[in-house]
Amino acid sequence: MEQPLVPIRVILVEDDPDWRRGLTSYLRKEPDIEVIGEASRGQEAVELLERLEADVVLMDIMMADSPEGLWAAAEIVKCSGARVIMLSSMEEKDMIFGAFKAGAVDYMVKSSFDEIPQAIRSANANRSAIHPSVAAQMREEFRRLKQLEHEIRVKELRNLLTPTELQVLDLIEKGHTQTQIADKFVVSIRTIKVHVGSILKKLGGKSSKEAAQKAKDMGIL
Repeated sequence: MEQPLVPIRVILVEDDPDWRRGLTSYLRKEPDIEVIGEASRGQEAVELLERLEADVVLMDIMMADSPEGLWAAAEIVKCSGARVIMLSSMEEKDMIFGAFKAGAVDYMVKSSFDEIPQAIRSANANRSAIHPSVAAQMREEFRRLKQLEHEIRVKELRNLLTPTELQVLDLIEKGHTQTQIADKFVVSIRTIKVHVGSILKKLGGKSSKEAAQKAKDMGIL
């Protein structure tokens, strides 16, 4: 005997009544999806989840001209077992990161509404795959953050080094010996060794050549 189909219980949170009505109507055509509740504001959604047991929440990010969907998503994830799919008309990186930081399992652009039923099924089965367009934005943002982190690190290391140490490093990288550098600066070899010792403490490395190569590779020189 076949087991009766247990529909996925969905709550839709959207402040545009026409879009909410249209999406609800669209989802009700799916035999395995049941819209059990609707809300037009984030607080209303949180209160609704206190009374109803939902499997998936479709959460609009922007409501009443503010991204209150992010706050509501975080509250729902914290207080219920429902999986949240964020809905937005935008593919802005800040919004995307904010959505996943809030605990959403997926981020859907509203123009891809025909993909929402499958996204609901995937979320319910805990198999959500990030939409390709969103994944591209996330990769771009990760690259930007990695580059920013690198630039900050280079600036910190450059600020640690004195102007003389930078000059010494530059000459070492260009192949000068410590004796040649001492002659160039008209100082003792001991003074140059003190500079090199300070450089190695700040940059790391087993030798002056290794430190100079690291400085060049990082963009300090």
